[in-house]
Amino acid sequence: MVEIYAAILGATIGIAGASASNFGKRNSQAHESIIRLTVAVENISEKLEELHTDMKQDRKEIYDRLSLHENRLTMLEGRSLHKN
Repeated sequence: MVEIYAAILGATIGIAGASASNFGKRNSQAHESIIRLTVAVENISEKLEELHTDMKQDRKEIYDRLSLHENRLTMLEGRSLHKN
């Protein structure tokens, strides 16, 4: 009878040890996944910031050109009015 209890106790300890080991492994994998995702999000954030800066520069250049062309058109319209 003692052998049966010893066998049950041994099996229970073995299962508990295996479960704890598996839990530690899953926890480690989850931690690594979180680190990878965090790095990916930071990288995307940096790329978006670069894109935003580029878009601001492009927008400024476009508005500068539009302003220049508007001034030229205004001058041309003024000349055509004075000739008529």
